[in-house]
Amino acid sequence: MSNLPPKEILERVIPIARAAAERIRAVYAGAFTVDFKGKDDPVTIADRDADAIICSALTQAFPEIPIVSEEGDASAFDARHGSERVWFVDPLDGTRDFVDRNGEFAVMIGLAEAGRAVLGVIDCPASHRCFVGAEGLGAFEFKDDTWYPIHVSNIDVHEHARLVVSRSRPSPVLAEHAKSLGITRIASLGSAGLKALRVACGEADIYAHLGVAGFRWDTCAPEAIVVAAGGRVTTSRGDPIDYRAKSLENTEGILITNGVLHAAFLEALSSKKSTC
Repeated sequence: MSNLPPKEILERVIPIARAAAERIRAVYAGAFTVDFKGKDDPVTIADRDADAIICSALTQAFPEIPIVSEEGDASAFDARHGSERVWFVDPLDGTRDFVDRNGEFAVMIGLAEAGRAVLGVIDCPASHRCFVGAEGLGAFEFKDDTWYPIHVSNIDVHEHARLVVSRSRPSPVLAEHAKSLGITRIASLGSAGLKALRVACGEADIYAHLGVAGFRWDTCAPEAIVVAAGGRVTTSRGDPIDYRAKSLENTEGILITNGVLHAAFLEALSSKKSTC
């Protein structure tokens, strides 16, 4: 992962995420304009300022590790292929929700090693909560300089499961699959990071998204935290997410569960061809 133990890496990254979250809160408290990078792809000064804070601090703290950020230069995307370790940064995950002012957005910093997500920090600016996780260490809520362990649920019956899905991109096909398994408790939420945290904390049991599920910066930190909390993360086809892949896009969807529900949900998804 690094010549530093995971806890020391997290202790360096947590203040970086928190500084970005503080800037995001300052922007959120006032008036701001919204630009668009593409159709239905908003960006604000909060995204850009948080990105600058994170990338500058990570470069200073870990100069040998390249950074791939949603708001970064595309040239950095190619540099990752020659590196054993890569930071994946989403400075403001859930920009649509930030614009809608519903509080459902997060700062996400993830570290991949040899193509696998191994460490993550997710800071939730609206709630002032911070969650971390790393391979070999476990997953925690970091509060008042104390590490409080978090863990996925032990629900093993789909009829009792709680499913969390995208607020901005609902999927009738996904709802159909859930119904076939007897899942009736379905909640919609913004931010991929926040949905993953629901599973990591045992507050939900499954988070699924079919079709394109954002980019690698949307999954790296969440995957590291969920797996460290005892859960499982794959594409919606059951394949591992490869952070060394040529494309950064999560074209095959994502499935995040408490682990014990994973296989049956994958089977339901593959029972017939589905599209978003």
